[in-house]
Amino acid sequence: MAFRDIALAVLVALVWGFNFVVIKAGLDSFPPLLFSALRFLCVAFPAVFFLRRGSLTWRTLLKIGVVLGVVKYSLLYLGIGAGMPAGLSSLAIQSQVLFTTVLSAVLLKDAPSRWQWVGMGVALSGIVLIATTRQGSVSGVGFALVIAAAVAWAFANILIKQAAAKDPFTLMVWMSVVPPLPLLVLSFLFEDGQREALSRLTLQGLGAVLYTGLLATLLAFGLWGYLFRKYSPNVVAPFALLVPVFGIASSVLVLGERLSALSLVAAGLVFVGLAIIVLGARRAGAEAWKLK
Repeated sequence: MAFRDIALAVLVALVWGFNFVVIKAGLDSFPPLLFSALRFLCVAFPAVFFLRRGSLTWRTLLKIGVVLGVVKYSLLYLGIGAGMPAGLSSLAIQSQVLFTTVLSAVLLKDAPSRWQWVGMGVALSGIVLIATTRQGSVSGVGFALVIAAAVAWAFANILIKQAAAKDPFTLMVWMSVVPPLPLLVLSFLFEDGQREALSRLTLQGLGAVLYTGLLATLLAFGLWGYLFRKYSPNVVAPFALLVPVFGIASSVLVLGERLSALSLVAAGLVFVGLAIIVLGARRAGAEAWKLK
């Protein structure tokens, strides 16, 4: 990957990492499904009136909108609402890397290289180590919901890759037209307190909607889609392993969560694993070039 694209991938991880602290704050103001619906309303309107849909088909938008917008975010918000800590949620959701790798190999015939497997193992060992140092705070139901969200994210990664959109920002805006209505219906059926939440809207709640909508969705997923269109999913997806590092650091700084020395070692493993994955991919690419 070019240095500029590596920097973009790290920026996306930073935005997504801090996003878990913002989600935690937003859930203090809104029920989970309503909060998710407001997130996508913020992305779609009024931007959809200024961006042409272009060659994007409604079939593609519906698939990505349902899998990414409705399924993944419903499960994630419900998981955090069920008691999963912000930092640990940013960690558990990154199991999508394994699911993305498997789906990429099966559906796209894009098996990872030996170096990528090694780097993945090192990085995931860091994630497992972080998880084992925080087991006391794990909610069983919340953890299961977040892992299910990771599976949905992996499917969404493949759908975004297959869409091959020329403009990922347009894709994210038009995809965001899909989730609000189903999410609002689900909220109406299964949640309470929506009217009170909207009538007592605070700056914290408004800020959470704007951050999760404009930055964590439109900007971050737009850049993510650009990277997936340009590179193999096996090269891009591992950068998401940085999200729990930023997420836990944000939780320490903003929410006052304690970070042990063992957790710092685990975060270091994530960085080392990511370096092996990136450098290994470059080496594999160079060897392939020599064989041509």
